Amino acid sequence: MRLKIKNYFNIRNIIILVISMLFSMFMVIGISFDFYKSLKLVIKYPLFSTVLLFILTLVFKMLIDYLFVKLDRFKDKDIKKKSKFKECFDNHPFLVSLVFILICWLIYDIAFYPGILTPDSGNQILQFFGIYNYYSHFSNLLDENMIITNHHPVLHTLFIGFCVKVGTLIDNVNLGIFLYVLIQTLVLSSVLSYTISFMKSLGVNLKYRFICLIIYALVPVFPFYSVTVVKDVLFGAIFILYVIMMARIVVKKEKLSILSTLAFLIVMFLLILIRNNGFHIILLSFPFLLFVKYRDKFKLFMLFIIILGFNFSYNDIVLPYFKVTPSSVREKLSIPFQQTARYVKKYSDEVTLEEKEVIDKVLIYDTLSSRYDPLISDPVKNKFNKDSTDEDLRKYFGVWFDQFKKHPVVYLEATLHNTYGYYYPYKTNWYIYYKYKDKITKHGFDYHYNDLSGLRSSLTVSAQVFPYIPLVGLIVNIGFSTWTIMLMIGYLLSNKKFTEVIIYIPSLVVLMVCIASPVNVYFRYALPNVFAGPLLIGLFISIIKSRSEKDER
Repeated sequence: MRLKIKNYFNIRNIIILVISMLFSMFMVIGISFDFYKSLKLVIKYPLFSTVLLFILTLVFKMLIDYLFVKLDRFKDKDIKKKSKFKECFDNHPFLVSLVFILICWLIYDIAFYPGILTPDSGNQILQFFGIYNYYSHFSNLLDENMIITNHHPVLHTLFIGFCVKVGTLIDNVNLGIFLYVLIQTLVLSSVLSYTISFMKSLGVNLKYRFICLIIYALVPVFPFYSVTVVKDVLFGAIFILYVIMMARIVVKKEKLSILSTLAFLIVMFLLILIRNNGFHIILLSFPFLLFVKYRDKFKLFMLFIIILGFNFSYNDIVLPYFKVTPSSVREKLSIPFQQTARYVKKYSDEVTLEEKEVIDKVLIYDTLSSRYDPLISDPVKNKFNKDSTDEDLRKYFGVWFDQFKKHPVVYLEATLHNTYGYYYPYKTNWYIYYKYKDKITKHGFDYHYNDLSGLRSSLTVSAQVFPYIPLVGLIVNIGFSTWTIMLMIGYLLSNKKFTEVIIYIPSLVVLMVCIASPVNVYFRYALPNVFAGPLLIGLFISIIKSRSEKDER
């Protein structure tokens, strides 16, 4: 009896139980908000929700138990008879992948020529050309003559602006936008092809690598975003390279040469420069490399010091020197702002006159309740008073905390309602850009689509349907992506592969950023994890393959 109890409480069973309980909680929370837009299922029907939680935990435990046993018996079966294409693909993984992907994506380049401008990229173009725009009034500008702000990363704004400037010099704005799209497409397709080549170097079987090629070439998320002018695409590609760099150290134990050290630095520089939360990914993941048994630990330490110095110098010296206004503090306060707005909407009769005055100095109280949207904080934070002082914010957080003590459940509901789609697979908010945006045309830029509207409609419809195709559609499901990452981490931990878990930490940080973001289940915020999904699974296959080979020896 004691032996059975001891076996039951081993590390594997504990990890499986924890994951099962988490998945069950995610399901109960998701169901509650889907049906009641609150935690009503848990609060009003505690017995039912407890029973549901218990049943789901048992079901998930059985399924995860079964999955882990299957993984224990994993055998790396590969393709025995290769077609000429697959043989060529196996011998030249990067080149064949790149050509095949570009051919498959070509129809999107033709249909959406010169490229799909988003509202963000439209505003970035206006900033570059010194035209007052939506984002330039969010903060008090350091210099009225410098309307480029760091709300969108300056490097990306300059890159888009430079390409459009080239177009204006030859009197062809469309060609300038296409120049950006062409560079972005080549970067993304090259990175995806490189992941396939890298997986071959890890010994991942041809069958899986071929599946990855099909996913990259045919799943609409990749070609659609390749022709979309938005910072997240390049950021997603760089994120993949960052994960590969970590895997070279953690999985392959490669020594850092001068070239690879320089490449690692450049990747991390770009991760910081292309998206404002890139530094957080490095800060919360790179230090774990210092605990890996590795010969070049001093080089890793110096790399980290250089990155810290670069981030400080860029944000606190370089940008202020050029009078670039930093991103508004409101961008970091989506969670508390949503909590205050929900509190006001539900308990406005309890808000005192003094509390109203304090909130009003930060968020404009009178319309706060009507502006509250539980799935997106933009309507609330867009009315943030840019002239509010540090003292105003200090008083606001005093009120925020007092109201939290009165109704903590409302705060919890506000945060869960704004985030549950990132870990609940049944909340699908698949989003691609395809509509023509005339933001820059209003200012004299001759940007327009071609006459192939029928082709654009066909591609758009197929992309919008894809997430709802059984099983295959899960490739672009954000909640499922989160579950997959958690399962891989759980399995590695259960087999005491603690070091290998490090390569999944960047994805966990991306998830944390999503939860702190202003929008629930917003695809482009989770895009790095979706883009990197095939690679993360390939790395997992490589790790468990090496384990099984050791066991056989």
